[in-house]
Amino acid sequence: MDMSYELINTKIFLAIATHDKQIINKTISLADDNGLKKDQFEFQMMYGIREDLQKDTLNKGFPVRVYVPYGSSWYPFLIRRLAERPANLFLFLKYLL
Repeated sequence: MDMSYELINTKIFLAIATHDKQIINKTISLADDNGLKKDQFEFQMMYGIREDLQKDTLNKGFPVRVYVPYGSSWYPFLIRRLAERPANLFLFLKYLL
């Protein structure tokens, strides 16, 4: 069985942290298919990354929580995120410049 289906079907509050449009669309589709209400899950994204996708998701009526790393550990956090997915470096530089 598809793990994403199992998670949607548990009816617990879900937090989907992604900047991947396909994952967002799949989540929305699974939620619709399983009667999950918009207040039973949220999408989580980092500030400054894929703002277009954040706005698009919000405009569709889905909750989006935007995270901003701060404090003494913001730099190591940023480096870990960039190391996890090198394409994030290009997004980061694009929005930085």
